[in-house]
Amino acid sequence: MIKSMTGYGKAEVSLSTGKLTIEIRTLNGKNADINLKTSLVPKDKEIMLRRKISDVLKRGTIDFYVNFEPVPSASARLINRDLVSGYYRQAVDIARSLGVETGGSCDIFNTVLRFPDVLDSKKEEIITDENWPEVESAVERALASVNEYRIAEGAVLYKDVTSRVRNILEYEDQLEGFEKERLDSVKEKLSKGIEDLKIQPDQSRFEQEMIYYIEKLDINEEKVRLRQHCKYFIDTIDTDEYPGKKLGFIIQEMGREINTTGSKANHAGMQKLVVKMKDELEKIREQSMNIL
Repeated sequence: MIKSMTGYGKAEVSLSTGKLTIEIRTLNGKNADINLKTSLVPKDKEIMLRRKISDVLKRGTIDFYVNFEPVPSASARLINRDLVSGYYRQAVDIARSLGVETGGSCDIFNTVLRFPDVLDSKKEEIITDENWPEVESAVERALASVNEYRIAEGAVLYKDVTSRVRNILEYEDQLEGFEKERLDSVKEKLSKGIEDLKIQPDQSRFEQEMIYYIEKLDINEEKVRLRQHCKYFIDTIDTDEYPGKKLGFIIQEMGREINTTGSKANHAGMQKLVVKMKDELEKIREQSMNIL
């Protein structure tokens, strides 16, 4: 069962301070390119997290997001009592020494509370050693969700590329119908060329040259090899757990045989079939780039 490299997964975990939402998005890539798009993960957990993601997802461009929604009580910033007390006493003393009339102690107190540094700006860690097991469990659920998505997408890819391989084989079968017409056409052109030269060739030598020329246009070997490559493609996608990279090499070999067939075809009907085969192969190539 093949997997697509395109995937999406999401999981949530409720902590004492709020709700943590983990999202993972993946696209195709040659290696495991992991982007932690969050500052909430502690530095000492990053290597462990990257290894876990790589072990499960194997390959692709992987974006990892963490969003945090604090509960109201946890999001309230604390007032620095000592700092407020110090500011208040200083403000009262200064007002008295300068003889400044105020609206009372409450007025001064309200003013002090508006000072920006009286609110404790110390940033609390959201992910800690204590709650890490809960967070790690959510990460694993998100990764499992990505894998489910990849499997579903992989089924679509499998159906598409295997049907296109079968199309290539069908087009190759159709080449047979043009073989006799093509060879007869080649013989006719060679004979006409000799007649136009108004010479009488040695018949034995002429037949040898004819055979040699026809053998150079023979595509039986290309057809056999193409069938072998197509079979190898299907066997690989059916048996390998992660066939993506290998399929790319097989597609190259398939393309080589199709191109050689086209260069030898020398027949309009066969050329049309070769073009169709190339079109199917290019679509297989595009889709296989997203196979894990």
